[in-house]
Amino acid sequence: MIQAFLERLGSSGLRSLRNLGQFGLFFVTTVHCSLTPPIKFQRILKQIWFIGWNSLLVICLTGLFTGMVLALQGYASLKRVGSEAFLGPLVTLSLVRELGPVLCSLMVAGRAGSAITAEIGIMRVQEQIDALELMGLNPFRYLVVPNLLASILSLPVLGMIFNIVGIFGGYLIGVRLLGLNEGTYFNEIRNYLEWNDILGGIYKLVSFGILIAWISCFKGFHASRGAEGVSAATTSAVVTTSVAILVWDYFVTSVVF
Repeated sequence: MIQAFLERLGSSGLRSLRNLGQFGLFFVTTVHCSLTPPIKFQRILKQIWFIGWNSLLVICLTGLFTGMVLALQGYASLKRVGSEAFLGPLVTLSLVRELGPVLCSLMVAGRAGSAITAEIGIMRVQEQIDALELMGLNPFRYLVVPNLLASILSLPVLGMIFNIVGIFGGYLIGVRLLGLNEGTYFNEIRNYLEWNDILGGIYKLVSFGILIAWISCFKGFHASRGAEGVSAATTSAVVTTSVAILVWDYFVTSVVF
């Protein structure tokens, strides 16, 4: 019994190491293809439209209500200590440094990342990826690289829009609803917001974009046969990406801030 348990444990460990190696090799291959020609610019533009523009509405709605909730909760807390004037910096720094990059990336992972995994997974199930290889086309250049580059380019823009809309949402609640002075709101933001805060948020967004494209494409590329396999790969991609974003956010925050 002990021998059987150790065999299962060793088999599970070896399988995990093999999957981890495949995961790393997949990323190395993608980076190599991204840095060498030919680059599929039309595919990249198409994916920028899909990842960026098609995610704009959900990003704006999420950013708006995030800023409004921050202002509503922050004002009540600051009022207890007579510091309502710092509502603007509270909302802005919370969005720019942390909530903006994380929430924006989670929304993109749920909307675009899942679709990317499903699309590539269906192509794997229908043997379209095998057909590309038979025609002499590199599936990494055609499927993976455009998603990676489009995600890297789209996430910082979406993150900045998220932050701007969130600050506006804080303005609506703090100034228009709760009566805070408009000049105080924006002047305190200017006094406390620094370029390091903005750059730190951009660094996070770029790294999160890499994670979203990397994990989503990998899960779709290695989807098992059948519709059930594609469904499982899509679910796994969203969950894995979300956890990876939260874990990686901690390490980036500890280094940048």
